[in-house]
Amino acid sequence: MVRLGFATRRRGLVSAVAAMLLGAALLTQVGPGPAGASTLPTGFRDSVVLSGLTNPTVLQFAPDGRIFVGQKNGVIKVFQSLTDTNPVTVADLRTQVNDYWDRGLLGFAIPPNFPANPFVYVLYAYEAPIGGTAPTWNDACPTPPGPTTDGCLVSARLSRLQISGNVMTGSEQVLINDWCQQYPSHSVGTLLFGRDGYLYASAGDGASFNNVDYGQYGATYAGDQANPCGDPPGAVGTALSPPGAQGGALRSQSVRRPTGPATLDGAILRLDPATGAGVPGNPFFSSTDPNARRIVSYGVRNPFRMTQRPGTDELWVGDVGWGAWEEINRVVSPTTATNFGWPCYEGSGAQSGYQGAGLTSCQSLYSTPGSVVAPYYAYNHNACVVNYTGCRTGGSSITGIAFYQSGSYPAQYNGALFFADHSRNEIWAMLPGTNGLPDPARLQSFVGVDAAGGAAGHPVDLKIGPGGDLFYVDMENGSVHRITFTAANQAPNAAFTANPASGAVPLTVNFDGTSSSDPEGRPLTHSWDLNGDGTFGDATGTTTSYTYSSSGVYHPALRVTDDQGASDTTSVTVTAGNTAPTVVIDSPAASLTWKVGDPIPFTGHATDVQDGTLPASSLSWAVNMNHCITPTDCHAHALQTFNGVAGGSFTAPDHAYPCWIELTLTARDSTGLTSTTSLRLNPRTVVLTFKTTPGGLNLTNLVVNEAPRSTPFSVTVVVGSANSVSAPSPQPFNKSTYLFTSWSDGGPQSHTITAPAVNTTYTATYRKR
Repeated sequence: MVRLGFATRRRGLVSAVAAMLLGAALLTQVGPGPAGASTLPTGFRDSVVLSGLTNPTVLQFAPDGRIFVGQKNGVIKVFQSLTDTNPVTVADLRTQVNDYWDRGLLGFAIPPNFPANPFVYVLYAYEAPIGGTAPTWNDACPTPPGPTTDGCLVSARLSRLQISGNVMTGSEQVLINDWCQQYPSHSVGTLLFGRDGYLYASAGDGASFNNVDYGQYGATYAGDQANPCGDPPGAVGTALSPPGAQGGALRSQSVRRPTGPATLDGAILRLDPATGAGVPGNPFFSSTDPNARRIVSYGVRNPFRMTQRPGTDELWVGDVGWGAWEEINRVVSPTTATNFGWPCYEGSGAQSGYQGAGLTSCQSLYSTPGSVVAPYYAYNHNACVVNYTGCRTGGSSITGIAFYQSGSYPAQYNGALFFADHSRNEIWAMLPGTNGLPDPARLQSFVGVDAAGGAAGHPVDLKIGPGGDLFYVDMENGSVHRITFTAANQAPNAAFTANPASGAVPLTVNFDGTSSSDPEGRPLTHSWDLNGDGTFGDATGTTTSYTYSSSGVYHPALRVTDDQGASDTTSVTVTAGNTAPTVVIDSPAASLTWKVGDPIPFTGHATDVQDGTLPASSLSWAVNMNHCITPTDCHAHALQTFNGVAGGSFTAPDHAYPCWIELTLTARDSTGLTSTTSLRLNPRTVVLTFKTTPGGLNLTNLVVNEAPRSTPFSVTVVVGSANSVSAPSPQPFNKSTYLFTSWSDGGPQSHTITAPAVNTTYTATYRKR
């Protein structure tokens, strides 16, 4: 016998490239920061059109001109137009929505004949297991069970809401309550109406994002149960094991299970919008299993965003990858079942961790050529999608996808596919080829990184809106952007800083407008309205200062004009006679290091010159996990928030190293001025060394997404973390074949190691056949 090699999928398109995340820093920030800049092709402009939102995730334009925005916390807002600054709350689903880590309200759809058809549709993580009653966890996850240890089990809902005017009327109509989710990512994704009138939905596998997960996790703490989703061949409480395990990430292959019902995890659905049932023509519509009847495509990890190519029934799906590849998958027809292969495949090749686990569900795919469909396009995490100075690599997450049809953009963009990456803060265009399809050989940077590092914020949704323009949702900055084009001279971009922006009178403020720019590089003149009375000309030049002698809130402004007469104006807020609060995190100390499962209590306070000691109701806390590709290449995942308290506690989650926790405290005084301070908390780490007897054999499936490696080797992990490891067998070595016999820790061939507090060596013993 020979060891199964690195399986590949037949494919015709060349894959490319990848990503990076912004590194976080310790800082104290007063008030809002400046908007980030970006680099766009000549003639294009990126502008914020809607703002003041709280973690917006999804945008929809209604046929009647209204704009609906769904927030992660379950609140849905409606704007009457793009100039509306006072949105109305359509619905508040915060009690039902599990707003924790990557979970929340993520999908929202409007029927094409709205408002004559007076319903809107939502897809969200539900605050309870399947069939349970919300709220179960209250947007948190204590330890036990621990968010990444045993997991706080939730489900998801697809519901429709009836709208009267601008608000929801009546009760939520739940169409589906399913999607078992053990871990707080790979949750639900997109809702959209196809041109066939059916409703399409996408969702992730709900499995571990740290380790190879086939249903073995969940019983670390007393009272918790392994395999809490009850995946076959075991029941709830039975830890699954290779080769027959069908749980964890293998839920994405559930329609192929030899026994047991299909789940909706890791799948694309085609549904009757009135009932949520599968519809005639679906590939498995003849099945007696109602979930199988809904599925049109499967084998996806986290299909966060998808769209339909105009004029066709094709679905184009952005699937967030694990450690190596981001995918764009093409479902040519919803009437033909399409398997994209996750977790057995990632990108165009076998996923080495799941391959090394020896799972029958994967082995049957590897041994059957043509059983899975390769990505239409994939980009690797170690290279730029488009090479230019400042392009980013490292961590990646494809989080937006949309087709441009026609409008004011140059004709070369007609039929182009735009796609975005939340981690890299970039948006690209894949221009069409001679066959009319997006051509991976014709990639362009669309919203890129400028010389100062500014980029596209944190895009989580792309939509085509009024005028045919591209819009994107920037979740962390609470805004919606619009990309416009003009072939004529473009207006410049006005920008300036005011320092200090608050303080006792007399208050002298220094203004600096050197960050203003012109897209064509034209010379600019500056004119200032320093006292905020609406009259410019108080000063000229790029910098100036002004002293405010009377208390009040002022809105000084800068107008910049290019040599063709085009201008732009912006303003800031200066508060004279009032000082922003001073914020202090009292505990924990910055020297604290944590291991997985540690409770971390925190306390803080704020004082204000005018208000004195601020009450706890003025304080808000945020806990973020910074996930890193290297120690300096990180991006943040929101874990938990605490509002109106002077202290509390959270539990250190399991996460792949490098990583660190950021604890942030914000205080708001009686006039609305805010100050923020942050604290970085590093993990306690340990080195795990792996050897084989005899030496030189390969081990796979170690930590996160490791490829086969030659022993001996060592890895650094967080103390208390769960680390999956496999000893592939048989192994060819020196013209002989070796069979696995034992691990030095007594574990089976594939098992999970909980990282001890001291450096430890693990040896896999083989015997010669």
